[in-house]
Amino acid sequence: MSRRLTPPRNQPKPVQPSAARAEPEVGSDEAEEIRLVEAVRAAQRLPSPAARARAWEELLLAFQDRLYGVCFRMVRDPERARDLTQDAMVKVIQGLDSYDGRARLSTWMIRVTMNVCLSHLRKEKLRRHASLDVSEEGGTWAGAITGSGDGGGPGTGGRAGREPDMLGRVEREEARRMVLQAMDMIDPDQRAILTLRDVQDLDYRDIAEALDIPLGTVKSRIFRAREALRGAIESLGGGQGRSDESE
Repeated sequence: MSRRLTPPRNQPKPVQPSAARAEPEVGSDEAEEIRLVEAVRAAQRLPSPAARARAWEELLLAFQDRLYGVCFRMVRDPERARDLTQDAMVKVIQGLDSYDGRARLSTWMIRVTMNVCLSHLRKEKLRRHASLDVSEEGGTWAGAITGSGDGGGPGTGGRAGREPDMLGRVEREEARRMVLQAMDMIDPDQRAILTLRDVQDLDYRDIAEALDIPLGTVKSRIFRAREALRGAIESLGGGQGRSDESE
């Protein structure tokens, strides 16, 4: 990211341990998240602006790609996704003093990022509520799902099986394009919960924390979002879609 982010002047509150969350295993991702937060908070007590900037840079770089992935899957446009990622990082910097450790740092940062994306999409929906701009610039959701997508890289495949493999690849790509176009058609809140569950692979508790909804409603919201996705796919002529996937 090109824009420089300025650390806040106020000193963040210390992380309060959560009774509901077990002590993280040494060397785990969660332990590393705690280390990064504590490094920032320790640097905030130092007189050196350079030390504070280094601590913030280490924390933000550790999550930058994941936050960008959330934004890209929500808005399907690389430039807007970069801008939204920057906005989310600014909000993380401004709000870290309110982070109390009840959720994992990664979950809290995804929640901040998702709120930025949903706010953007709701404003956009108000601006062009009469428009049916489904195919905006080719629908770049397709490139966002898994990178290279179908397993083998370009140029793979033997001579005998090349034609059937090519046909299968075209069919898979067409199915994926239809699913991604359908994702653009459903409500942003439904897109958000499917992104967190099926792309980010968050569990129900982390989804509840990321979207600030009761844990008991997560499964029903995922079900309704998948039903909406199925309906959108059927409206595009696709029959059964990925919304049939099991938990």
